[in-house]
Amino acid sequence: MRQDIHEFIGIGLGPFNLSLACLAQPIADLNGIFLERNTEFSWHPGMLIDNTTLQNPFLADLVSLADPKSRFSFLNYCKEEGKIYSYYFRESFYLTRAEYNRYCRWAAAQLSNVRFEYEVQEVVHDAERNCYVVTGVRGPKREPFVLRGRKLVLGVGSKPLFPACCKPSEHRYLHTADYIESKAQLQQKRSITIVGSGQSAAEVYHDLLKEAEAHDYSLTWITRSPRFFQMETTKLTLEMFSPDYIDYFYNLDEEKKERIVRTQDSLYKGVNASLINQIYDLLDDRRTRGRLRTHLITNCELQDCRYDAAGGSYEIEFRQLDCEARYAHRTEGLVFATGYRENIPPFIEGIRHRLRWDEKGRYRLARNYAADFNGNEIFVQNAGQHTHGMTNQDLGMSCWRNSYILRELTGVEHYRIERRIAIQDFSIPASADFVRL
Repeated sequence: MRQDIHEFIGIGLGPFNLSLACLAQPIADLNGIFLERNTEFSWHPGMLIDNTTLQNPFLADLVSLADPKSRFSFLNYCKEEGKIYSYYFRESFYLTRAEYNRYCRWAAAQLSNVRFEYEVQEVVHDAERNCYVVTGVRGPKREPFVLRGRKLVLGVGSKPLFPACCKPSEHRYLHTADYIESKAQLQQKRSITIVGSGQSAAEVYHDLLKEAEAHDYSLTWITRSPRFFQMETTKLTLEMFSPDYIDYFYNLDEEKKERIVRTQDSLYKGVNASLINQIYDLLDDRRTRGRLRTHLITNCELQDCRYDAAGGSYEIEFRQLDCEARYAHRTEGLVFATGYRENIPPFIEGIRHRLRWDEKGRYRLARNYAADFNGNEIFVQNAGQHTHGMTNQDLGMSCWRNSYILRELTGVEHYRIERRIAIQDFSIPASADFVRL
C-alpha cells in the first residue's frame, strides 16, 4: 500500500470513534487516522450537569468490553490518576457525566492517531488511485490539508431535534444540548417550561427545581408521553442490547422496524429510577412547606410554538391526547428536550452517489455498518437505529460494533467478536420442537 494513503480515515471524534481509535492504536502497522474539528474532546458539554450519571455501567467504557486488558480502560484511568481506591470506596457502578468526559479526554490525549482542529470540508473519490480524498482546513490559522484513505469511518454525531413547528429561521430555540451555557440567563426568567421526556428532560428539570426558590421562578414540565416512565433495566430486557438482537432486528422488514422502535421508548428514552425518586422527594418536601410552584403534565402533544419578541415570552399550543382538547401556555423560558436526529454533514455531497440511502434520506446500512454500494468502504457510527435498532446509540455496544468494524477495515478479527450472548431466543429456534405452520 502506498505510504501516502491511509488504510482508513475516521471523521469526527465522539465516544464511538474515540473507542475505535483506542482499539486501533495498539494494532501494529495499522495506518489509520481520526480527524476532529474541535480543539479538544468534549462530550455533550451542554449537559454536564453536576452529579448527573450515565445510564450505562462503567464497564461500558471505551475499550473494556472488547479488550479488558487495554491501557485505555476506565480502571486504568483511575489507577493512573491516583483515584482507583476512591472509586472502590464509592461503590458506584455508574459514572457521572463529568467523570466520563474527563476519562475520554484522558484517553484522547494519549492517542497518536488523532488530529484535533482538522475541519473536513469535502470528501471525493479518486477512481485512479482507488481511495477517498479528504480536504479541509486545520489549526488556528486554518491552513488547507489533503489526506487520502482507502476507507472511511464517519462518526460525526447527531444534531438536536426540534418539533416541526419550531422554525429555526424565525427564532433560536433552546435545546437541552445547550443547557449549561444558557442556564444563568434562563434562571433570570419568571417562568420556565421544559417540553419533552427522557433522561435529559428529567436532569434539566431536577437541576432547575433545586434552585427554583433561590431564583424565584415557576417551573413546568410537559411531555407527550403517557407517564414519566422509568428506563427498563431488568436483566432479560438488557439482553436486547446484544448482537443476538441486532441480527434479529436487522432481518425484519423496514415497516416492522419502524413500528418496533416506536414501542421501545422505555428501553432507551426512560429516566433512571434514582433520578425519578430524587425529583419526587424534592417535590414532596416543597409541598409540605407550601412552596410548590411547578406543574408536571403528561399526554400533551405540542402543536404550535411562537416567540413574542416584544413581550419576551413564548406561547405554545398543545393537545391533551386523552381529552383531545387544545390548550395554550405562556412562559418566559423554554427548553426543548426532544432528542436528536441523524447528522448528515455537507462534506458527504462529494460521495453521495457512492452511498446507499432509504426513502427517508437516511443511510441504508449493511449488517456490517457500511453505507456504500460496495459494502466495505464507508462505515457509519451512531446513525442506524432504523437498521440496527436501539443498540445503535448504546455506549455498551460500542466496543462490540468497533470490533466488528475493525475486522471489516483490516480483514482480521483483532478482538473477539461475540456471536451470541443472550440466554433468550429472539427468533424462533430452528429445531424439531418448533414447526412453522
